[in-house]
Amino acid sequence: MNAFDSPFVVPVAGCVMILGLGVAGIYSEIRNKELRSQERIAMLQRGVPLADIERMMAQTVDEEKKVRDPLRSLANARRTALILLACGVGLGVFGLLLYEILQIRPVLVVAATGIINLCIGVGFLIDYNMQKRELSRFGMEVDSEASL
Repeated sequence: MNAFDSPFVVPVAGCVMILGLGVAGIYSEIRNKELRSQERIAMLQRGVPLADIERMMAQTVDEEKKVRDPLRSLANARRTALILLACGVGLGVFGLLLYEILQIRPVLVVAATGIINLCIGVGFLIDYNMQKRELSRFGMEVDSEASL
């Protein structure tokens, strides 16, 4: 009997993949910290004062945690909503056309998956409108380019 004929291959492969991604993320973070500490040691060996090293490291952390531009966030929400809505409509139409061609009822599941994208897209549109209202409440003008 071939090991790949088992019905458990897909779930086991999925679990192994998720576990592998977790381990890879942890390893990446450990390696990142190791490289930062090696960088600090090299700076100390070159004679850079400890206060300067700490200030440089704090600046890199601050740059990683920068506050994002609210108008960019607004544009990203709008773009994401439009993409998800288009994908939902596309999947729905594709599923319905496939059903019409094949006349196999379970194919309608493809059309139903489009509803998931549509609903998430509607959620992003609601988020977009809420962000726009919030920005106008704080006195930030939203250009006509940023409106839907």
